[in-house]
Amino acid sequence: MVRTCSKCILDSNDDPNLVLDENGVCNYCHYYDDVYARTVLTGEAAQKKVEETINKIKASTSNKDYNCVLGLSGGVDSSYLALLAKKYGLKPLCLHFDNGWNSELAVKNIENMVNKLGYDLETYVINWEEFKDLQRSYFKAGVIDIEALTDHAIFAALYKTALDRKIRYVLSGFNIVTEGVMVNHWTHRKSDYINIKDIHSKYGTVPLKSYPMLSKPLKRKISADVEAIELLNWIDYNKHEVKETLKKEFGWRDYGGKHYESIFTRFYQAYILPTKFGVDKRKVHLSNLICSGQITREEALEEMKKPLYDEALLKDDMDFVLKKLDFTQEEFDKMMKEPPRSHKDFDIEGSLFNYYPILKPLRPLWLKYKEMKGKS
Repeated sequence: MVRTCSKCILDSNDDPNLVLDENGVCNYCHYYDDVYARTVLTGEAAQKKVEETINKIKASTSNKDYNCVLGLSGGVDSSYLALLAKKYGLKPLCLHFDNGWNSELAVKNIENMVNKLGYDLETYVINWEEFKDLQRSYFKAGVIDIEALTDHAIFAALYKTALDRKIRYVLSGFNIVTEGVMVNHWTHRKSDYINIKDIHSKYGTVPLKSYPMLSKPLKRKISADVEAIELLNWIDYNKHEVKETLKKEFGWRDYGGKHYESIFTRFYQAYILPTKFGVDKRKVHLSNLICSGQITREEALEEMKKPLYDEALLKDDMDFVLKKLDFTQEEFDKMMKEPPRSHKDFDIEGSLFNYYPILKPLRPLWLKYKEMKGKS
């Protein structure tokens, strides 16, 4: 019997371990409420926090040109953050991460914004042959979070840029009201460089010489010298209203889905996830908006009735992705039908097997034990 949350639209098909309270409200909704209470500020407290933070950023650096770094994807969150930075008189260095999958619309949105706001824009172009080999490795491994490769590299590029320029602050587009809810096993920890290296070592063929890696020494340096600022958690952030503002200010055009500024992300979320992993990420995105009071549960259920993909666009994206990754249709279809594997089937950061290499020969036995335990 399927257990369904009475507040959001998640159910036990999404997470077999879903827990409902006496009112039928799930653990993810309670998690959202808890994180919101600890993170999001409103009213006078929010205004005071923003003022203190802006003053701190302005006084933080001897760099005459920039006092913060801002990652700009062309999506809703980063675009609005760029507008806020202008409003508050900050001097951001905008950094766009190009992993080879940008849509023309994303590029146009970014150009419109930086030109109108008068910002400097640098583009971090990743080595395509390395990145293609990493993505191919993740497909062959059968793990769910292929997008971890992009997210990891974005974080590394942003913070390396800040360190190199001796800029203390990075403006982060992360916000609780649109991103606080995520089913646990639908992603893997984005900062886990050990997992990336191990999967690539087993399935990759191209040496990783320039892929930006969040190594342990780099993380320590970031922790000491750079601070992430989550401004969007201290303002009244309504997704629909923000989109309308961006359209009015920049002629910004919507992509039709969260993070769909990337062709690969669109294909990943709308085809790969539901086809191979039985995951429809719209459920967490919409549940988040329910929890933040921006849509009703009924509106979310109506949205879920819409098709994930336009058939013509799916065919175009399929052809483009397979050609760009050098997969034949037969190879790709075979990988889609193979059973998913957990990221934890590979080395992960924090594992005792990494801290104590002498234990590594025992790792296959440990994985076999976990597999048998899971079946019992």
